[in-house]
Amino acid sequence: QAQLEESGGGLVQAGGSLRLSCAASGKIFRITAMGWYRQAQGKQRELVATISNGGDTNYADSVKGRFAISRDNAKNTVYLQMDSLKPEDTGVYYCKITGQIGTWRSSDYWGQGTQVTVSS
Repeated sequence: QAQLEESGGGLVQAGGSLRLSCAASGKIFRITAMGWYRQAQGKQRELVATISNGGDTNYADSVKGRFAISRDNAKNTVYLQMDSLKPEDTGVYYCKITGQIGTWRSSDYWGQGTQVTVSS
């Protein structure tokens, strides 16, 4: 059974920075894609950034140049460095990991979410 533990959210002023972490645990056979998504109040969940097991990254246009996603495969952890934060970045941030955890079948696993609030 997979467990994802997120950390790093909080309250920050506009222009500030935060770093999110998401660590996967369990009987991990293989992790492929890792990513971050966010959901603002009253809106649908949206992609923020993803990273493949080869290190290829993909970002939402709204965060390009400000956010950086990275991963530590030895620690089964994905990070999101968020700089130059804006009030519109406020929301609950979720990590998603695709892989084979506890089973040879590949599935998507979601974290519990961490609140990021950017004040103006």
